Amino acid sequence: MLVVANNHPFLRFSRKETLRTVRSVLQGERLPAVGLSVVFTHHAYMRRLNKQYLNHNYSTDVMAFSADPETGVDGEIYVNLDKVRTQARAYKVTYGNEARRLLIHGTLHVLGYRDATRPQKVDMKRKENHYLMKLGEKV
Repeated sequence: MLVVANNHPFLRFSRKETLRTVRSVLQGERLPAVGLSVVFTHHAYMRRLNKQYLNHNYSTDVMAFSADPETGVDGEIYVNLDKVRTQARAYKVTYGNEARRLLIHGTLHVLGYRDATRPQKVDMKRKENHYLMKLGEKV
């Protein structure tokens, strides 16, 4: 089951596209029955989450939490729509493209992928690009 919520005061991303993006990753990783919630939020909320859970006093673009670290299934993904907007401009991609990339990135984290080392970052970026292309997006 996939649940989508929005607590941003004015920015949005389509629920339909959120579900399509996350399901594409889950099916590609052969885990279609994973329960996830996706929350679209803003800088201040992300900063609070980042400080509370990671002891970082700054906002970030995406955070993901797994309910079961052993299997990587069931979790929450928080996407900062303020960052989506600014990063889309900076990277010269559409708002939708950047939102999808962050959804893919968060979903991969919930499934157990990490990006702490250079090889892990390369693997995550390769997977992000694969799923973006699968969705018909620019990489």
